[in-house]
Amino acid sequence: MLSLIKKIMAFGPAFFAIGYTIGTGSVTSMIVAGSTYGMSLLWVLFLSCLFSGALIYAFGNYAIVTGETALYSFRKHLKFGKPIAILIIVGVTFGQWNSLMGILGISSNIIFDMLALYSPSLNQYKYELVLAIAVSVIGIMYAIMLIGKYSIFEKILVMFVSCMGLSFVFSLFVVHPMPSEVVAGFVPTIPEVAGGKMMVAAFVGTTMAAATFLSRPLFIQGKGWNMENQNQQRKDAFVAAFLVFIISASVMAVAHGALFHEGKKITHVLDMVNALEPIAGKTALTVFFFGTLAAGLSSVFPCLLIAPLLVADYRSGKLDTKSTQFKVITGVACIVALIIPVFGFNPIKGQILSQVFNVFVLPLVVLGILILINKRELMKEHGPGKLLNSLLGLALLFAIIISANGVIAIVEQM
Repeated sequence: MLSLIKKIMAFGPAFFAIGYTIGTGSVTSMIVAGSTYGMSLLWVLFLSCLFSGALIYAFGNYAIVTGETALYSFRKHLKFGKPIAILIIVGVTFGQWNSLMGILGISSNIIFDMLALYSPSLNQYKYELVLAIAVSVIGIMYAIMLIGKYSIFEKILVMFVSCMGLSFVFSLFVVHPMPSEVVAGFVPTIPEVAGGKMMVAAFVGTTMAAATFLSRPLFIQGKGWNMENQNQQRKDAFVAAFLVFIISASVMAVAHGALFHEGKKITHVLDMVNALEPIAGKTALTVFFFGTLAAGLSSVFPCLLIAPLLVADYRSGKLDTKSTQFKVITGVACIVALIIPVFGFNPIKGQILSQVFNVFVLPLVVLGILILINKRELMKEHGPGKLLNSLLGLALLFAIIISANGVIAIVEQM
């Protein structure tokens, strides 16, 4: 067991990547997609994970070779680097804080729904209990943030991500689609129905999250990796992308198997309870909800971290989790996170929209690293090969197309 734990902990930065990528926003998007469109968007998930793996590796390798972080390098080495970096900070922070509100709202609702599943009398106090749960969760998270140790953040994320992955894979054995439907999902199509374009953009926004790539050099810095860890960094990037695909596809498949053929749509967290309980039973349903809760809690940490980390990255290129600036910005993020629980908004609609907004800075982030890793004076003999350059070029094209698709989706919603 100790040997297994050591091997898992060796992939620490990968769990931060999974934490940023798979939260309740991702789970919500997968559930809505699986229940509404079946497995027809599996190809989008696969491409997003493929390009994400290439980007995670590229940002990590750049950090190991040069010793510099992402936004610091954008500001230092790119033409118009300062305004680009500032635009990225604003865009990513907006997307992540918007996600944070939904994450806390959905997580609090999930905890309440799990309690109400066994004690229905609690339903009459729903608003008060959901708010109390939200305040308690964000309070505990902020207290852990104040400790300011990377190793503690990493251990907690490993625990949450492991619980999440096991829960969703277990649920897949209880409720699953036909193999032929899974294979058909790899054929590129966009559902010609209301909200189809929005869902495609949300998929990419949650799977190819700019925050995942930008924070990668900082977490590698926190891990203390250097040139001797290049192979480990490559494996870590692969593990991150592979697990994101497996976990996300499992959620989509469970929603497809349980809801799609029944024609049931998801608009509230409680809808998943009503839809899955007759099929999976209370025990399996509790396991699925526990996985969704772990997904939410595993994303609270990275979402709270992102704004102070990006600001520190831009200013000094150093991971600093003990400064007053770090504590103040994470404190503001905690207050923002309580908006949905306080006002009682529907967190699911907000989560999907926030994922769409995440794609708008993605082309800048991809273009920035593509330019940097091809600067010979920076990378020397460690520049990218044809395969990596091709993948990043395709990732840039994919990001531009999806961003345009997201604009069209938002215009259509107005």
